Amino acid sequence: MAVEISDADFDEVVSQALDQIPAHFMDVLDNVVVLVEDEPDGPEKDLLGLYEGVPLSERDSQYGAVLPDHIFIYRGPLKRMCSSTEELVDEIGITVVHEIAHFFGIEDDHLHETGWG
Repeated sequence: MAVEISDADFDEVVSQALDQIPAHFMDVLDNVVVLVEDEPDGPEKDLLGLYEGVPLSERDSQYGAVLPDHIFIYRGPLKRMCSSTEELVDEIGITVVHEIAHFFGIEDDHLHETGWG
């Protein structure tokens, strides 16, 4: 059963998760926008979040004058996978960290090994 939470409250939890990211990481998070969407567009309907862009580890002196990268956080899958508000808050935090880690070039395998998968 999906956790019941308003869109505004969900967005606030995402905002609070972003506030928990240390400033020295957020200062480097350049040309990235974080968006909350209801559902993923692709075939993976259980996708919790998605990073689309050029990871920091792949940017070079030629990188510039490009549209922002995007981090998507998906309400529907997160609400459906959790059985309590507390679990949802935890999963949103994990998802935010996971997608920001992709910006830094950290791959899924390493994130799963370290508990952020």
